[in-house]
Amino acid sequence: NCVCPGDVDTSMLRSECAQLGEEVQAFMREAANRPLARIGTPDDIANAVLFLVSPMSVWITGAALVVDGGGLA
Repeated sequence: NCVCPGDVDTSMLRSECAQLGEEVQAFMREAANRPLARIGTPDDIANAVLFLVSPMSVWITGAALVVDGGGLA
């Protein structure tokens, strides 16, 4: 199994915005247009990983779990 994260509010994302010449706040406002109306947090991704390593996911194998707040929806 693997986790496919969308945009997550981290220093890496902020650095990428700077490299592309995009204002971080403008990027965050754009994220409000996504289905869950926000950018992801590290905890959002961690919770998905915790689910996959828990007994609750015993019947899931070979899956790519997209955790992007509906960004690809």
